[in-house]
Amino acid sequence: MAEKGSPTPWSYFLIRLLFKFVLKIFYGTIVVEGTENIPLKGKPCIVCANHSNSLTDALVLVASIPSKRRNLLRLTAKSTQFGKRTFTSWLIESAGTVPLQRRKDFPDGRIDNTEVMRELLEALECGDAVCLFPEGMSRYHPTIAPLKTGVARIVSDVLSRQRDNSDFEVSVLPCSITYMHRQHFRSDVLVTFHPPMTFSPASNPELLAPVDFTDIRKLTARMHHQISMGTLSAPSWRLVRNAKLAAHIYAPLGTHMSLGDYVRVVRMFLEALKMGEAKDAWTERGSASEGEMEGATNELEERILCLGASQAYQSELSHYGIKDDRVRCPLSRRTILYRLAVRLAWSFFLFSLSLPGLILWLPIFITTFIAVREFKRTGPVWDTWDEIAQYKLVYGLISGLCVWAGAMLVTLPVAAITAVVVPLMMWMSLRWFEDAVSSFRAFAALTRLLLMPRGKMVLLQATRLDLRKRIADLAVNTLGLPDQPETYFAKDSEAGGATEKGRNDKGRVKGRWESKTKYFSIRRRRKRDWNETLRLYDKVDYGPEDAY
Repeated sequence: MAEKGSPTPWSYFLIRLLFKFVLKIFYGTIVVEGTENIPLKGKPCIVCANHSNSLTDALVLVASIPSKRRNLLRLTAKSTQFGKRTFTSWLIESAGTVPLQRRKDFPDGRIDNTEVMRELLEALECGDAVCLFPEGMSRYHPTIAPLKTGVARIVSDVLSRQRDNSDFEVSVLPCSITYMHRQHFRSDVLVTFHPPMTFSPASNPELLAPVDFTDIRKLTARMHHQISMGTLSAPSWRLVRNAKLAAHIYAPLGTHMSLGDYVRVVRMFLEALKMGEAKDAWTERGSASEGEMEGATNELEERILCLGASQAYQSELSHYGIKDDRVRCPLSRRTILYRLAVRLAWSFFLFSLSLPGLILWLPIFITTFIAVREFKRTGPVWDTWDEIAQYKLVYGLISGLCVWAGAMLVTLPVAAITAVVVPLMMWMSLRWFEDAVSSFRAFAALTRLLLMPRGKMVLLQATRLDLRKRIADLAVNTLGLPDQPETYFAKDSEAGGATEKGRNDKGRVKGRWESKTKYFSIRRRRKRDWNETLRLYDKVDYGPEDAY
């Protein structure tokens, strides 16, 4: 068996380079963890990830896997996206993507993936990495769908074909993709590659044909557990919102946390919330046994209930348009007035600075806005909103290339200079515009803070103080989190860097001097809150609860 893998087509290199560039513009920060877990080129591998952002998920994976580990990732996509005269169809086909037929796309039930499965098995046998999304479909709902058994059956099939090859091994690489706000411009993404599960004919005879389907389900359950451990999965957006608020109260604004640490802290609160809701459901149905009721003690129940109580607090913050940090650190009216003047002046200065480049961005913004608006009208939330980022990326790329080509055409005598100056000017104007929006967002929040009745702020402070005590008790005594998050995560990040503990701290600054000197960083904007996007208000509601 050749252990070199398939040759990489030139179109794949082009697409990878192009969309790596586009993704870095659309998303503010893409943090990749666990690249050391990716099997090297020539070792058969199936990359399995959660699927919440349509084609964007595949592009993120292609851009996140270092070329020194794998220079080709064989993608799969639904067959209905092939054979169309669209840029998306060309993109998918040019990357060597394999078409999979789905039952939901063929009402008569006549599907045949025999040839596709043969192609995937042969790709694995020659040492390729194949990308599959075992949920079977892209979804907008916040919970990971039950995984299909296709990946486990492919593992069984390839092991059965190689049963006489004692050296053959195939790995399943679980991957978790977490979008802070999947379709919003300049939000952040976390990609986590977990330790691979490796199988061989000698070590896993239970997966050789004829195989017991129980073993297939066990492998699928292991994959589901691994993927879920690295991302946020909840039965409702309300729980996600409450978990993020609890994480902000536990580790307040300004805590130097990596994106990976932040997601893991939110997930721990989210799991506690899910546990509390599950127990409430048992109680309402009267179906919990005495053992189950005893397992969840009254003390634990009280700790978890504080997360539910945070919902009313978040609703109050949303109503007044302020962040928890404004309640945690109250300001005097004199300080508010001073900061209002500074923020407004700074936002206008930065906006003026970015205005020439924003003129070039305007056609791109208008094109993507119209394209997304028309696309949303084609179906309900659950069937369209998971593809919004894909439409923004594709239409943004096409319109951006048109703007670039048009600028060179207009300045034809100096087109070589324009080819470099225009992208640079557009990038720096975007950077400055981000800071302008951030400053104006702070100005708006300070204005609302100034107009808030004094008595209301006192009530919010009392509510937060009570929540802070209860959430800290839950975090430290139940979830096992450190009792001094500001100190712990800052030291962790400084000591670990991009290691297992510190992870990757892109987009963050440590210390006042670094904050000042890196304010105009060319690479990325500094961020204090991983929930920031390029909009004038804070995003805390993620989708209508009744749309599914």
